[in-house]
Amino acid sequence: MDPLSQLLSLLKPESYVSGGVVLNPQRAVQWPSHDGVKCYAVVSGACWLSVEGLAEPVRLTAGDCYLLPPGPPFQLATDLSLQPIDFQAVRTEMVSDIAAKADEKSACFLVGGHFLLAGRPAQMLLRSLPPVVHIQKSSDRAAMYWALERMAEEVRDPQPGSGLIVQQLAFMLLIQALRLHVNDRSETKSGWLIALKDKQLSVAIACMHDNPGHNWTLEKLAKQAGMSRSAFAKHFKETVGTAPIEYLTQWKMMLACDRLQNSDDSILRISTSLGYESVSAFGKAFKRVIGCSPGRLSNKITDRQNLSRQSSTTPL
Repeated sequence: MDPLSQLLSLLKPESYVSGGVVLNPQRAVQWPSHDGVKCYAVVSGACWLSVEGLAEPVRLTAGDCYLLPPGPPFQLATDLSLQPIDFQAVRTEMVSDIAAKADEKSACFLVGGHFLLAGRPAQMLLRSLPPVVHIQKSSDRAAMYWALERMAEEVRDPQPGSGLIVQQLAFMLLIQALRLHVNDRSETKSGWLIALKDKQLSVAIACMHDNPGHNWTLEKLAKQAGMSRSAFAKHFKETVGTAPIEYLTQWKMMLACDRLQNSDDSILRISTSLGYESVSAFGKAFKRVIGCSPGRLSNKITDRQNLSRQSSTTPL
């Protein structure tokens, strides 16, 4: 599995809203600052996306997709000269009777989702994103066409199970947008996603992800990347934002957190598989990165699971 897929597999969306919205003709709608990631694509019509702090609005036409990481207020408008309305005032209007409104030529029909992501894997991903990811190339549109059309069909004409299908398609849309962003060679900023485009750094990252328990050293990773030790260390730090061995430790702790939460593996088994010679050494590294001991995190997870079971048996 490639590094992006490995990271995405660790993401556990706490909640997300998915579906379709229609921006009526001659309408501008304002959203407040938001947590999580918003990922929507235009099925038909066109509109402008304006994000506070960015000098120029983004023109969105049919087939375009935009992705917003957690950030400042933004607005969607069919006309930039219009006074924006708070989205709470038109929220019901935008999601009701979509089948009829979506076919209006002057309306803008969008589908997608708003994902609340938590934890270190989410932080690693979100820190790498620019304020707006705009997917607009014809080849990129073609890559997203199937998911976009299928989601639009489920929103226009809901059938039994449509809610779950739309939810899964919205997440697929997000993953596809991230993949296309990674492959966009015009992007020059630093960050983890950018490192995945780098032929040399991506090899080293894949080595750490595929075999985290191996005794990787700076020299071994530099050799895998085909670079000198000093050049590799400098290039990795400048692009990813952390030193290679520090990144490796963080990746190990993300895997450990996932296994503590989603498996029955003992702390000893987890620490051994990640290359630690003792539980004590693993515990020190875990506490330094995560902020608590593995046992404490495991107990917290068990307490939450027990509380969830108790709540599920409580009569409504």
